[in-house]
Amino acid sequence: MLKNAASNPETLAKIACTAAGALWGLYWIPLRAVNEAGIRGSWATALFYLAPFVIMLPIGLLRWRRILTAGWPLQCIGITAALALVFYSNAFLYTDVIRAVLLYYLTPIWSALLARVWLKEVITQERTIAIGLGIAGLFVILYSGGEIPAPRNAGDWMGLIAGLFWALTANVMRRDPGHYTFDVLISWFFWAGVFALVLAMLPILDEPPAPEIHQVIEVLPWFLPVVVLMIIPMFYAITWGVPLLNPGTVGILFMTEISIGALSAALLTDEPFGTREVLGVGLITAAGLTEVFSTVISSSFALRRRKSD
Repeated sequence: MLKNAASNPETLAKIACTAAGALWGLYWIPLRAVNEAGIRGSWATALFYLAPFVIMLPIGLLRWRRILTAGWPLQCIGITAALALVFYSNAFLYTDVIRAVLLYYLTPIWSALLARVWLKEVITQERTIAIGLGIAGLFVILYSGGEIPAPRNAGDWMGLIAGLFWALTANVMRRDPGHYTFDVLISWFFWAGVFALVLAMLPILDEPPAPEIHQVIEVLPWFLPVVVLMIIPMFYAITWGVPLLNPGTVGILFMTEISIGALSAALLTDEPFGTREVLGVGLITAAGLTEVFSTVISSSFALRRRKSD
């Protein structure tokens, strides 16, 4: 199976996006750690994107002509992706982990609809089932005490807005997939750093104070390994894999983040995690795996038929 996957870029892209989604389930941990170290609010988000940008800048300088030649189509990808991740990162700092993740993961619905309208791609039966399972899981977790499952605070709204921007990003990447992965990645980090700084300086939310130099220096010994071993590889997998897949598929594969995020939040925070959360996470995880398993099963049946013939 691994040999067949290695020869099929689309299968490899699905594996990369699924793994990246799982890593994203742990992303909130170092983000909140930076926030608790005194680099608060959107300043923490800015550090998460400026640090990898600075690390990759020497390679970017070697490729500056190619990046400039790619023009605004490349920058549009970087801008929409940056907006998605800046809002998503900040959502973790202003609401519960579960709520931020689940509101973001309305993404498959927006992605599938955008792909249908914009790219004229068919919403397959498997994707319809996956979206239905995802919506069911969202309602199970967000519905409480007769209240409508809707955003209730700034963090909730940022999670929802992030999902909308990511749906747009997936479609833009799919429509214009010819860019070199590194060029997309460095543009993404650059614009995310810019937007995070702008959001940090705007008089909204809790207006977090700018961090002092010593606060940044104190977190670097553990933060830089996180950037090198987690942030950059995770973003690279996303940047490489997303253009090879249908946007609806991308959103569904990233749902693996939900189960990892829920479990890590249950273990490391005092956020609620009971029967309702287990059921919701199970439904959404099933949604994330539906299309992957359907592809594997279809390929297996096709291979058996060829052998029998």
